[in-house]
Amino acid sequence: MRGRIHSLDTFGTVDGPGIRFVLFMQGCALQCAFCHNPDTWDTGGGRTVDVAAVLKEIESFLPYYRSSGGGLTVTGGEPTLQAPFVAELFREVKQRWNLPTALDSSGFCEPEHAEGLLAHTDLVLLDLKHIDRAKHQALTSQPNDRILRFARRLSELGKPMWIRHVLIPGITDDAGDLLELGRFIGTLSAVEKVEVLPYHRMGVYKWQQLGRVYPLGDVPTPSDREVERARQLIAQGRTESLRQPQS
Repeated sequence: MRGRIHSLDTFGTVDGPGIRFVLFMQGCALQCAFCHNPDTWDTGGGRTVDVAAVLKEIESFLPYYRSSGGGLTVTGGEPTLQAPFVAELFREVKQRWNLPTALDSSGFCEPEHAEGLLAHTDLVLLDLKHIDRAKHQALTSQPNDRILRFARRLSELGKPMWIRHVLIPGITDDAGDLLELGRFIGTLSAVEKVEVLPYHRMGVYKWQQLGRVYPLGDVPTPSDREVERARQLIAQGRTESLRQPQS
């Protein structure tokens, strides 16, 4: 089995628990206006590797992953576009080393396409970029229907999730939207953590290298106070949802 990858990081610390081997897959169906890896969008970019080659890269660093409670995270791009390859990789690392696996995904995937992959996934880092359908499409080029279905399927499976939301001033910080996002999260089971990630401009140079105009050039990074406000609104919405009687 061969897959197309963008790059890898042998010492990741922000994409799941502990120290992690992070594999960036090539290809994405979204075109997020704030993406810091636009060079991963092209499904024909990157390089092809087989599962054995990735396993060899991982093996050298196993002591760090084990001692820290870490493991393997596959991100992108969008890893579910290459679900069979990622599924085989996850299956192998679990069989060989019992290494925990995490899938970092936008959720832009029909759930049935990823069932085999999810069977070997211990944790899903799910990016919920916008709860409003029209605003999501304006921000990412696609509506969020498929993403919300994917989230509900993860909930049905009881798959542990970390929900991530990038806070972009003037775009994803509306109080009503944040409350509604919290209400949706409140309907999901097995959500272990909700992270509000401040928007940053670290990927602007990649847009420039690709000859693209960065669409959020005038948008500032949110303050700590703005991030905390967003956390509180999401938590409030989640609490409201949990208090509602279940049908």
